[in-house]
Amino acid sequence: MNFSMLLVKTVNELKDELNKIDDSTNLGMVPTMGALHQGHMSLLKKALTENQNVVVSIFVNPTQFNNTEDLEKYPKTLVDDVDLISSISKNIIVFAPSIAEIYQDRVKSKIYDFAGLDKVMEGEFRDNHFNGVGTIVEALFSLVKPKRAYFGEKDFQQLRIIQKLVELQKIPVEVIGCEIVRENHGLAMSSRNERLSPTIRQNAAFIYETLKTAKHKFGMESVLNVKDWVAKQFKNSTDFKLEYFEITDVETLTPAKNKNIKIKYRAFIAVYVEGVRLIDNIALN
Repeated sequence: MNFSMLLVKTVNELKDELNKIDDSTNLGMVPTMGALHQGHMSLLKKALTENQNVVVSIFVNPTQFNNTEDLEKYPKTLVDDVDLISSISKNIIVFAPSIAEIYQDRVKSKIYDFAGLDKVMEGEFRDNHFNGVGTIVEALFSLVKPKRAYFGEKDFQQLRIIQKLVELQKIPVEVIGCEIVRENHGLAMSSRNERLSPTIRQNAAFIYETLKTAKHKFGMESVLNVKDWVAKQFKNSTDFKLEYFEITDVETLTPAKNKNIKIKYRAFIAVYVEGVRLIDNIALN
């Protein structure tokens, strides 16, 4: 059946709407934290082409923030988000619950064993972050029961964690990764970009340019040489502070020391600028 831009805020309202769906095998989901941009819209468009019905969740999840200030500053733009979704299609359920609706009176993460996927990069610098991600995604999957769920590759480590979560918890959903959408100058689209000054936002193309050059160098030089080169680029920058640059095995996210032609690699980066933390990544081979 078709819907006309439904916004629901409670679990009971959500269940009522999902019960109206004739074919639950044709249900897609796009989980988000709101402050939507064209990257989210690309996920939504893909979901709409592959599913008869789509649920978009908008929920700023407190258990995945290890920095209280970051949580408080995270933009909340529900009215604009709904307008943007509506411009793509009105055949969508938007689920925007409160924290109490999801967590009741216990705002706490579950603990998962992600087989080391959560111990590097983001996991190293954001304590308990991926347990928070796993907790909310498992809760949303349990409520919505989608056949397919769509996540952007900008958060590639998160994508691998969610694929692992589905495997661990035996959740019957296909997790689909979608290509990074970039601003015209190359900066990966992110809700956090809105917090950058116009000049720095433009200059932040430096992050993607560095990744592209690192990819080129990876074809000819050692892992260590590439990492040293990236570190030097940021040492010479007055605006951008490198938190980490890592080259890993795509499957296990194990940091690479030497190259193996049988393994696919990806480079990951996290950078601070104007107090805003930006992440990006690129396939290397």
